Amino acid sequence: MSTISLAQGTTVIEAAFGRARELQLKPLTIAVLDAGGHIVALARQDGSSNLRPGIAIAKASGALDLGVSSRKIGEMALERPTFVNALSAIASAGVVPAAGGVIVAAENGDILGAIGVTGDLSDNDELCALAGAQAAGLRALA
Repeated sequence: MSTISLAQGTTVIEAAFGRARELQLKPLTIAVLDAGGHIVALARQDGSSNLRPGIAIAKASGALDLGVSSRKIGEMALERPTFVNALSAIASAGVVPAAGGVIVAAENGDILGAIGVTGDLSDNDELCALAGAQAAGLRALA
């Protein structure tokens, strides 16, 4: 089975933080999870608030759990709010229905894990997740 490596996780974080600096975003927290939802890498920029690690993990984990990006989960929440609210009771790492959580795959399509980014506007969080995935040679399924 393919997996996301620590080296790839570190590259994701460095590239995502680089993109955040270019865009002059608020301090971010980034979580990189393997396909089983386990943390491969996690980093907080100075000034990132205390709840951010949990949010980043929940964006990534929720995407893995449902097989769609956290942006799509947000769209689902508009259509089916009761369903998405109920997920909190069964999703061990939580679900955050806002952009910033993307599933990543190898070139052959194998799911390797997910990236969760939080700290700025959700659209900006997602831009940083996508930049990190690209830098690490991962295909983001946004």
